[in-house]
Amino acid sequence: MKFGIDTFACDSGKSGFGSYLTGLTANLPAQDGVEYMLFGSPLDRYTYSDEIPFREVRCGDSMNAKRWWHNFSSKGFYKKNKVDAVLYPAAARLLPGRFPVPGVAVLHDSLSMVLAKAKFAHRLTLKGFERVQAIIVPTNFIKNDLLGLGFDGKKIHVVRHGIDHNLFYQRPLDDQTVVNVKPFAIKRPYIIYPSSITGAGKKHIELIKAFEIFKKKTGAPHRLVLAGAENAWGGQVHAAAFESSCASDIFLTGFFPREGFPLLCAGADACVFPSVQEGVGLPVVEAMASGLPVAASNAGALPEICAGKAVLFDSDNLEEMAAAIEKVCGDKKARSKMIAEGLAWSKKFNWQECAESTVNLLREAAE
Repeated sequence: MKFGIDTFACDSGKSGFGSYLTGLTANLPAQDGVEYMLFGSPLDRYTYSDEIPFREVRCGDSMNAKRWWHNFSSKGFYKKNKVDAVLYPAAARLLPGRFPVPGVAVLHDSLSMVLAKAKFAHRLTLKGFERVQAIIVPTNFIKNDLLGLGFDGKKIHVVRHGIDHNLFYQRPLDDQTVVNVKPFAIKRPYIIYPSSITGAGKKHIELIKAFEIFKKKTGAPHRLVLAGAENAWGGQVHAAAFESSCASDIFLTGFFPREGFPLLCAGADACVFPSVQEGVGLPVVEAMASGLPVAASNAGALPEICAGKAVLFDSDNLEEMAAAIEKVCGDKKARSKMIAEGLAWSKKFNWQECAESTVNLLREAAE
């Protein structure tokens, strides 16, 4: 039995989709009679795994060209390579409307949010989700959203994502006043928000304003580090940071190389995560595994993913957010409790279990 794994639309490893695929492929179980094959853009050949065979698909770089290939040309490719089932790790971005071989889609976000963008391509995506054999979701928040859209609960499977505990762990950095992570040297103490800067729902601007309130009230020496790739929305966040009364204490890193990010995370005093549009919010768990107390939005999947181990706040209430920042940075008793509970909770996010459950669902789809 051979399972194909689609690497298209995973940003060649430089996004949450890519991180998911990296973790999954590194932990695929060796099972009798099971083979794996990655396929996608030539650029992805050396991105994910040297141990899994890779087949290049040359179909053009545009998303429309990739959609055309998936809907009209993939059948011959699957037949030639004797593929029995296919995993689509970035299904919200790229999922065919027809399946020449059984498919399993991975949905990392609320489908309602995806469809709200109201693009024609997203309507095609809805057809794909209706026709695919199984849908993997990492949280009950996403499952409940699908149920609300009328999907059959029997095809929806909650499979918790993993994190790499060899990268994200508590490190003894108490004596270090600066974290040197090329190309940056960041002075401690600092608060980290590890998320892409891609829209208003990420609430970077509100966090900058709440950080101002926190600094004015406490006089704390903390800096604010915004670590994540940017799109056009980044300009507004940069402007808000530049105009802030705390501009000298706000640092935007842009896309941060994955190999250096765990140290950047571990060097922080706390993680603050105000996004209101998370279907998962896995960086919160990575922060917990790194020994950080967490303050997070009470919206989306974050209350579920934090499981009572973090301070929750309303991201539109700046005073409430500032109070949460003060608690995770200055309340020693609360910090100790959150750190201990977060470390224990983060151990439940295991790539080996995630990969095994995923392969079992591929088996069921193929049979």
